This record gives sequence, structure tokens and C-alpha cells, in this order.
Amino acid sequence: MISTYDPEELHEECGVFGVYDLDGADVAPSVYYGLSALQHRGQESCGIAVSDTNGPKGVVKSVRDMGLVNEVFSKDRLDSLKGNIGVGHVRYSTAGASVRENTQPLVINYIKGTLGLAHNGNLVNAPELRQELAMTGAIFQTTIDTEVIAYLVARERLNAPSVEGAVKNAMAKLKGAYSLVIMSPRKLIGARDPWGFRPLCIGRRDNTFFFASESCALDAVEAKFIRDVEPGEIVTINREGQIFSDRSMAIKKPAHCIFEYIYFARPDSRIDQVSVYNSRIMAGKILAEQHPVKADLVTGVPDSGNVAAMGFALGSGIPYGMAFVKNSYVGRTFIKPKQSARESGVRIKLNVLEDAVKGKRVVMVDDSIVRGTTSARIVKMLKDAGATEVHVRISAPPFLYPCYFGTDVPSSDQLIAHNHSIEEICRLIGADSLGFLDGSRLAELMDGNTNYCDACFSGNYPVPPPEGDIRGEC
Repeated sequence: MISTYDPEELHEECGVFGVYDLDGADVAPSVYYGLSALQHRGQESCGIAVSDTNGPKGVVKSVRDMGLVNEVFSKDRLDSLKGNIGVGHVRYSTAGASVRENTQPLVINYIKGTLGLAHNGNLVNAPELRQELAMTGAIFQTTIDTEVIAYLVARERLNAPSVEGAVKNAMAKLKGAYSLVIMSPRKLIGARDPWGFRPLCIGRRDNTFFFASESCALDAVEAKFIRDVEPGEIVTINREGQIFSDRSMAIKKPAHCIFEYIYFARPDSRIDQVSVYNSRIMAGKILAEQHPVKADLVTGVPDSGNVAAMGFALGSGIPYGMAFVKNSYVGRTFIKPKQSARESGVRIKLNVLEDAVKGKRVVMVDDSIVRGTTSARIVKMLKDAGATEVHVRISAPPFLYPCYFGTDVPSSDQLIAHNHSIEEICRLIGADSLGFLDGSRLAELMDGNTNYCDACFSGNYPVPPPEGDIRGEC
């Protein structure tokens, strides 16, 4: 199977999942279901690594491959993964090679035993750390930041009294975004960078403990949400079921990624005590207030635009309706043999319900405009289907700057809003009007919390960006 990068679209980052069953049952099925619930966060590759805490130390079984979760893990592959502790990963590469060697979780063997590690995020100082490790003899097998983190933890473990102590020492050297789930022979560890860029939460089902990128993955395995891992926190679960927390790396002002709420996360998730669904409803209501228009129908571009469209309908009083049919079986894995096939690719994924839009003034709500090409095609599809007017509303401010923390926002010269005014963008995409969410209203999406990162809109980076564009892979 071939996974294709489409430069017209904004892409997800990665998702992590960890399980520790203290009663000794196999956890691979739970990891499978958890990863399936996180599939929206990464559709290029996935993997599961497990170990038996009651067996000999250092024995880890893993399966990693290119493709979706249900494509990679057959029943036989799942049955081969015997163990009561495990970590899993779904991946989308934000840059560089999308190859099997870069799939996660990474499993390393070193003098103190074994580590299985899954990572969501992006380090801004990965090149410097990689060079430093290489100068002391490290030989890298991948091009991902995760291997840098794994080597740092392994090296720090030589002098640290525990694996969680090694994680803490390694974190002191990391700059950027990382949510980690780490499996040692007898412990499961979750850790989050001090800014809290990427989400991570804790769950429990009877005597089984979980870490997950989003709470929707806990729902998938019928686990009860306990709480979020705090920014800068290291949470350790041992074989006695004790939970230890180290928050000494925390800082006063975290910077949660605002785009988790606008686009990345599933609407049935809660991140840092905020409902993603409510965030998107609020975004739509704000759009209706800021950019009112006379229209007959409000519709969302599936899937991330749907809830914001509902919010716009609630705020405006214009009826909400379905105008698109999405092919859920395509994702980003279908083959587009030629560059010229991009337009047909859009139509394979989306088709317009002509009976819903013909003769109507349509408000089309989407989460973002990156380069503008896809938006132009969708507007044209609506008008070709008979819509008399198409008014585009975007539930985020315009993208002006790249992201270095695990989101695939490209360099500024590739962003349509960096080089064009809103009026020019409106004309280029063929819309009758265009409105973006005002950046000054973003805190309302997080129940008034101002501890968020909006650098892709404002250029205000919580962590100084690198001098060059060295965005790596989660």
C-alpha cells in the first residue's frame, strides 16, 4: 500500500497509547482498539510493542508496519503479541521519509534492559541532540526525533536510580513538543513537555491502567478517565498499581496547541478539562457573530468543519444541513498515480448532495485554509451543484507562520494568507464572501484559558524556533 502526502491539506501529527494490566491479561487487543480510536491522528503507519512483566526481563514483542491499524494488525499478528504491558502508536510524518524504519513504538535494548517508547510531538533541538549523541558513539537507525529521546533516556538511565529519573534527566535536555508513553520491564510511564503542547491523559478499567493521547481512546476500551497528565509531569505506574507523579518540570504558563481544539482532536474528546465539541460549537457561534450573512443553509466540510457549522447555525438561526457525502474508506492511503489526479482525488473523498444545495445560498464552514487550492475546488463543486452563493467561514484565524511542534503547517511562503489579503483569498477560492475567526477570541474556545499556543496564527512561539526549517517527524 502507498501512503500519499497531499500538500493541499493540513495533516495530523501522531497518537500514543499505553496499557498496563496488573492482573496479567494480554493487552494487545486493548492497544489495538485504543489506536483505532486515535486513527485520525496518524494514518501512515502504526505499531504495538508488548512485554510480560511476570516473565523474563527484556523480552519485548512488537509489530510495526505501514498502513492503517486494521490493515496492519490481523488476528494472527495480534495473537502473537502476548504480554500484560504495552505501548502503541499511530503516525503521520510531519516531514521526511514515510518508511517502515521510522514507524513506532521504538524498542531499544541497552545495558539496563529494554525500553519501548512512543512519542507525539516535535523537538526543535533534535539536530543538536542527535549530533551530540553521535559524537559519543550513538548509531541511528531512523530519522525521527523519537530515537533521539530513546537514546537520551537510555544514556541517563546509566546514572539515574530509576527509569522515571532517567526520563526526567532527559526531559531537561529536550526543547519542543513531546507527549511520551514509555514501557520498561516493570513500569509504564507517561510524560508531557512543560508547555503541554500535545495532549496526554490517564484512564483506568478495574486493575488496568491506560495512557492515551485523547480521552476518546479511553472510551473505546471502556476505561474511566482519571485526569490529564499535566504539562511537565512524569507519571509512573508500577506493578503494585501505585501511581507516582513528578511535577518538578512544570512551568507557570503552559502553551496547549489551540489547533487540537479546532481540528486535530476528535469532538468526543476532552483535553485539559475542555470539551473539544464545545470548543467547536463556540468557534461557530463566534463566526456567526463576527461574519453574519443572509443564507439558506449552513454546512460543514467533513469531518472537522461539521461541529463548527452547527455552532454557526445556532448563532445565526440559519438551518444546518448536510451538503457533502464523505467516502470514509479513502483516508489518505489511496494511490494518486499522477500529479494531475489531485482534483479527482478531492471528488473521491467528497461529493456534493445536489438536492441539498441547488438554488440555495450556502454557508460553508471549514477549519482552515492552507494553500487555498482545496477550498477553491470545494467551492466550485458547490456552485457546479447549483448553489447560488457560497459564503466560506473558517473556524480558525489565517495561517501565517509555520509550526515547529508537530503540526504540519508549512513554511510561510506556501501559506495563502501570508501573501494575500482576505479579499484576495476570497476571490482566489471563488467564494462570495470569506470570514476567519478573530484571533483575539481564541481563549473563548478554551473556556477563557489563555495558556495556549497560537504561533501558527500570531508568530508568538512559546519556544524559540530554530533558525532553519528543521521540522522532523513525530
